[in-house]
Amino acid sequence: MNILLHATTERKALVQKTVSKHKLLTIAGLGWMFDALDVGLLSFLLAALKQDWGLTAQQMGWIGSVNSIGMAVGAFLFGVMADRTGRKSAFIVTLLLFSVGSGLTALVSTLGALLVLRFFIGMGLGGELPVASTLVAESVESHERGRIVVLLESFWAFGWLAAALIAYFIIPDYGWRVAMAISALPAFYAIYLRWSLPDSPRFAQLQNRENKPSILKNITDVWSADYRRATIMLWILWFCVVFSYYGMFLWLPSVVMLKGFSLVKSFQYVLIMTLAQLPGYFTAAWLIERYGRKFVLATYLTGTAVSAYFFGAAETVSQLLIFGMLLSFFNLGAWGALYAYTPEQYPTAIRGTGAGMAASIGRVGGILGPLMVGYLVASGSSITLIFTLFCVSIMIAVGAVIILGRETKQTDLLE
Repeated sequence: MNILLHATTERKALVQKTVSKHKLLTIAGLGWMFDALDVGLLSFLLAALKQDWGLTAQQMGWIGSVNSIGMAVGAFLFGVMADRTGRKSAFIVTLLLFSVGSGLTALVSTLGALLVLRFFIGMGLGGELPVASTLVAESVESHERGRIVVLLESFWAFGWLAAALIAYFIIPDYGWRVAMAISALPAFYAIYLRWSLPDSPRFAQLQNRENKPSILKNITDVWSADYRRATIMLWILWFCVVFSYYGMFLWLPSVVMLKGFSLVKSFQYVLIMTLAQLPGYFTAAWLIERYGRKFVLATYLTGTAVSAYFFGAAETVSQLLIFGMLLSFFNLGAWGALYAYTPEQYPTAIRGTGAGMAASIGRVGGILGPLMVGYLVASGSSITLIFTLFCVSIMIAVGAVIILGRETKQTDLLE
């Protein structure tokens, strides 16, 4: 009887744990989706503003880059905040920051005002991603941590898909201001999070200790002898991946238009390409606990590089769609592995700081990528040349992972 009662209790505990894990994934994932919704809408906003405000290629590049400047600042500040006040509080503040800012974008009428708002929106976007992935990574078991974090990242595809649907059905008929007003809805969800989101159990244990390290010590510890190699690897990886991603994807609708297609056709084709992100995430989630983080990163980033080259050289609709879908498939699958891999490099005390600093360095690449595209387009450079440069950048990231990275598949997080 006692054995039966004990077994029943264990099953109930397991069910409760599973529900808690799925609830956390859903809550954090929806925040992730709202982040992607804003970034996705920005790419369509650039194409719409080019027609509405008559923006130059350089001005369009600056909009994307100012967004990334804010992301660099936000990733660092909120990564540090997550190690001081908790993952939950940092997550909620970032979500509110970019949601409210996105809604206010619907009211702007000048490029200057738009750039100021994009900076603050970027702070929220840049801070939310490393904080959310750290929170989830610290809240699940080691044997499924990689898979769960990749599934968290898969919510990005739903956000981009929502952005593509809003752009396709709303912007041509109702204008970009209505689309940006819709993107403010996540602010209401952030208020709900205050009562429903649990904080990281590892962070709670850390808070109970005396003599907590200072912010400065956390920053210097990221570069200590124990973590220097991992930090160098992550900084190269993040810079190259973000440089290429924001250079390619923020310009995606505009690049399609530069190849001779209309605004509506551009939105339609990007919507089709976006659908390929989902199988990219799900296959990466399946592979990451079987073959490891390094295998998934190297394989999917190489696939991204090859797809980027052929997408840039595409001349027909079929080539554009095939290589655009492959680009989405491989690139977003690699992003899932990147967010799973990053928190695993550091102990709990500096995990938020380390992940935030790596993401912040990555956002520097996100500043330069859209700017480079803007200036190269203005100078008459071919799309093939531009995407070849992104191909080279991605292969540098592959080299960093293979040479400097350590495999962390199904290992316990550092304490």
